Amino acid sequence: MTRRLSQLFAGLLLYGFSMALLLEAGLGLDPWDVLHQGIAERTGLTIGTVVIAVGVLVLLLWIPLRQRPGVGTVANALLIGLAADASIWLLPSPEPLAVRIGFMVAGVVLNAVATAAYIGARLGPGPRDGLMTGLVRRTGRSVRLVRTSIEVTVLATGWLLGGTVGAGTVVYALAIGPLVHLLLPKLQVREPIRVAAVTSAT
Repeated sequence: MTRRLSQLFAGLLLYGFSMALLLEAGLGLDPWDVLHQGIAERTGLTIGTVVIAVGVLVLLLWIPLRQRPGVGTVANALLIGLAADASIWLLPSPEPLAVRIGFMVAGVVLNAVATAAYIGARLGPGPRDGLMTGLVRRTGRSVRLVRTSIEVTVLATGWLLGGTVGAGTVVYALAIGPLVHLLLPKLQVREPIRVAAVTSAT
């Protein structure tokens, strides 16, 4: 459990940092962060505050879906937003395009590492992932259809609100799946093997 909790918290903090890199690059965000940024632009709230607020609202949608949150679910809803705000405060805002591209690439790669780490800890899905799996179970639709529908909806809404859609959005969409697929087996925490004592009657 110590390994799982450590990996969970490290993954969530790294996720917030990777999110800040993509934001500072200014070249496009993943669909949910386009929505977060759009809401932040309209409300004047920090993006981390918006991430937390949206996470809590999404968790409320779990109730009719009868999803059960885990420790990782609650931690996800709170820590990523806090880590993102802290990282944005610490990171510079680069102007040269080469540096911005470097921020974008690093953000996508670190986001994949972070995603594999917190999923691999097996302490509960994030609010947004749980919404997807809950809808899949309740509707009987495919994961691909449900995930695509959710992400297109939040991307379009975020873009209309002023969120940044660009090359980074495309790079993220193409790279994140293969990267997480590659990294998850390396970061998956295995169940301990329980050996039952076998006694023989004499």
